[in-house]
Amino acid sequence: MSEDRARPCQLSRREFCAHACQAAAFVAIGSFAQSCGGGGNPAGPTGGGSVPQLQSVNATVANGVVTLTVDASSPLNSAGSAALVRTSAGDFLVAHTAQDVFTALTATCTHEACTITGFQSSSFVCPCHGSRFNTSGAVLNGPATRALRTFATQLAGTTLSITV
Repeated sequence: MSEDRARPCQLSRREFCAHACQAAAFVAIGSFAQSCGGGGNPAGPTGGGSVPQLQSVNATVANGVVTLTVDASSPLNSAGSAALVRTSAGDFLVAHTAQDVFTALTATCTHEACTITGFQSSSFVCPCHGSRFNTSGAVLNGPATRALRTFATQLAGTTLSITV
């Protein structure tokens, strides 16, 4: 019998240590991703489930003002609604909080700069690590620790203006 067949599973000490370190690293990375909510489907406040995605609305920008139409066909038509407003100047979270009252926030999460795309139970939810913000931009739960930037809004007829 050849020497290779007599000892088929023997590894050098160096090879064993290298394999053991690689295995430990994979376990550690997997645990870290789980604790951060990795996977893009953050747990809700009761421990699980998908977060409904915001509808997107395109808007125009001129002279530092974003404008969009809020009419019967708009996802922002009724109080309690929200949308992701996409512009050439960036993305904004807009919430219709009361009759003729709107809030506008940056759509960039303050944790790791992911675009916030979820909205559930009157809160905006980041898809990357599950940070939640209220419609005024305050952090409801982390890992984000800083509020979202707010922008002034004004409704005139069916035209909503956001000053950026």
